[in-house]
Amino acid sequence: MRTITQAPTTAVELDLEARLAEVGAIMDGRLALAGLAVDVNSAHIEVDQVEVTVPVLPQTAVPAPYRTPLAALLHRAGVRLETDGWSREALVEEDGRRCPIGAIRREADSRWQADDACVLLLEAIQRHWQADTIPSWNARQTSVAPVLLAFNRAAELAHTRNQ
Repeated sequence: MRTITQAPTTAVELDLEARLAEVGAIMDGRLALAGLAVDVNSAHIEVDQVEVTVPVLPQTAVPAPYRTPLAALLHRAGVRLETDGWSREALVEEDGRRCPIGAIRREADSRWQADDACVLLLEAIQRHWQADTIPSWNARQTSVAPVLLAFNRAAELAHTRNQ
């Protein structure tokens, strides 16, 4: 009878970089296999036949990521600008588009809350852009993107201050 003896192996301890590389290689293999499975399973679907509809949620159905009142108000006002449209010049246009102050006033529970939110929005604007007032800054914008960014920054500021 033949006996095979194996030399004792010593465990080699890998450093963090080596372990991450090993796990990365394993995950790359799994992702490639999953991608292949998706390709095989969806090969029979013709793109022209697939119709995707995205429901437009009403204003009240958009969840607010903030629990503090002013942060939630600023978030809602930003969503209001996205849904109703943005105006560069008027508080509220005939077609319903609004400027930032008009959106805040529409979403605020009181005039005082709207004023506090406008103060935070102006502070957020002044931190990143040069502006004396919200209307003067708003009039210089060429798209709604910086306005929405200002609303997000103001909401984060209010959230950080627990307002």
